[in-house]
Amino acid sequence: MNQDTKRPSVDSRIVLVDDHAILREGLRSVLDREPDLEVVGEAATRAEARAVADSIRPNVMVIDLKLSGGSELEGLVLCRELAAAHPEIGLLVLTTFLDERLVVEAVQAGALGYVVKDVDTRELVSAIRSVTRGQSAFDSRTAVAVVRTLANGPAGEDLTARELEVLRLLAKGNSNSGIGDQLFISPTTVKFHVSNVLRKLGVSRRAEAAYEASKRGII
Repeated sequence: MNQDTKRPSVDSRIVLVDDHAILREGLRSVLDREPDLEVVGEAATRAEARAVADSIRPNVMVIDLKLSGGSELEGLVLCRELAAAHPEIGLLVLTTFLDERLVVEAVQAGALGYVVKDVDTRELVSAIRSVTRGQSAFDSRTAVAVVRTLANGPAGEDLTARELEVLRLLAKGNSNSGIGDQLFISPTTVKFHVSNVLRKLGVSRRAEAAYEASKRGII
């Protein structure tokens, strides 16, 4: 056996926040199969999650909305606390709740993504990698919920037709390359449109753009 064999470099250091130990164990088992992902900590409560974030400083925290027998608001409060204290940590909600209101509130609270627990493993891993890169991440069902929420209301006068197209695809969690492929424009052009969208909506993050557009009824 070659003792010099090295594990590939880890791109994402992850903390799991869920009040059920068996679920954390199962999720850890899934993620440990990915060479670029490493689970470096776990927490069952808001207090534990804050302490782990302070001491470990992971890239990503995967958070269940319902903690310690409380309501789904417990996880939303935690997202707000972590987003304020550690804006450099990507927050991904992983929950049983598929609720349009909660999806939007999670984004408002600072989450970059929202995934339902029975999602396909590949989709979950992809979401974690997207959040690691600072991109928004939604599974197929929550993306539909976000777009449905955004779709209510008249078009805003400030955004061009192309910017509205970019905003809709951005809300689905697409990267600049993904948006460019669908609209047949270069990633550089997409980046230009995204910058304009963020500026016009008065936000600095892609996930915030989706929420702000929903609040204003822009699309």
